[in-house]
Amino acid sequence: MRPLWLVLGWAMVAVIIWLSLTPSPPKVDFEQSDKVGHFLAYGSLMFWFAQLYIARRTRLAYAAGFAAMGVTLEFIQGWTGYRDFEVYDMLANGTGVALGWAAAHPPQGLTRSWNGNAVNLL
Repeated sequence: MRPLWLVLGWAMVAVIIWLSLTPSPPKVDFEQSDKVGHFLAYGSLMFWFAQLYIARRTRLAYAAGFAAMGVTLEFIQGWTGYRDFEVYDMLANGTGVALGWAAAHPPQGLTRSWNGNAVNLL
């Protein structure tokens, strides 16, 4: 089952990359909706992978990778000519990553072994 969860997680990464670089991303019509979208996308992504990897070092690597991905995609957006570079989008991405990790942090004693890998029960 774990390989399926990994494939779904990496599919989420691919969708975020596509949404970040497509000329016509879906629009939600309320103020700062794009910031909310960035926050939710990166928060969900970090939460998802934090469920798959309990080790702090591994979670830190994913958090750093997702934050770097958000910064990189913002620079690429600025170079496309049809999307805008926005520092606040990077801030929303990083905040989402941090809160996704925090939401996934299991209280002591709420993990168990599943096929040799630690799995969060929350």
